Amino acid sequence: MDADRRDTDREDGRRGAGGRPDADRRTSRWETRTEIPLSAASALFLAAYAVLVLARGMPHGWHLVCAAVVLTAWALFAVDYTVRWRLSGYGPHPLLYVRRHLLDTVVLLLPLLRPLRILRVYEAVQRRRDKPRLGLYGRVISYAGLASVLLGFTSALAVYQQERDAPGATIHTFGDSVWWACSTLSTVGYGDITPVTPLGRTIAIGMMTCGLALFGAVTGAFSSWLFQMFTRDDEETPPAR
Repeated sequence: MDADRRDTDREDGRRGAGGRPDADRRTSRWETRTEIPLSAASALFLAAYAVLVLARGMPHGWHLVCAAVVLTAWALFAVDYTVRWRLSGYGPHPLLYVRRHLLDTVVLLLPLLRPLRILRVYEAVQRRRDKPRLGLYGRVISYAGLASVLLGFTSALAVYQQERDAPGATIHTFGDSVWWACSTLSTVGYGDITPVTPLGRTIAIGMMTCGLALFGAVTGAFSSWLFQMFTRDDEETPPAR
């Protein structure tokens, strides 16, 4: 009896550290219910931020409305992060939760990356009867393409906001910023337009890192697809006499 009780206590202790099935189920239900609303909030956040950056001459009232949308969306992101932390079973260990959910923490601190959640909605739309409508390689290329567009647009907005009034800046229009974002994200880097502010250069470092990762994912998926196709052709071709 005592041995069984000790084994049960040890098992409960392991589950209490964040691996309880009920905690996983609660977190999964929360994420399922909030996925579409939070994705809509992400889209509104990006739209309001774009208006704030690009429409510099709009009336003050509309400026306040856009700022309120941005702050409200960020507050929703913070509530979602807090609820998922409480449901995960890591309540007494917040640092452990932050360490195991580092990407979610970064997205909370840098809400411009939040629109990438739209990719999860795209994945849900692509699924039919619990099966993806696209193959593995098609999904990788599609997700990488959408991520590149969203990341390039948000980075172009952020860099343009930092660089447009900086002394000695080479980015004077949003078109310049988009051109810089495309050349940086594609790892080409012509060097004709470069950020000069510390925050602009920090964003550039992040974009170069993400560009390498996305380019590597697409290249690897395409190469693997070609290898699979050639292997299949070799197996189907009868041996020569």
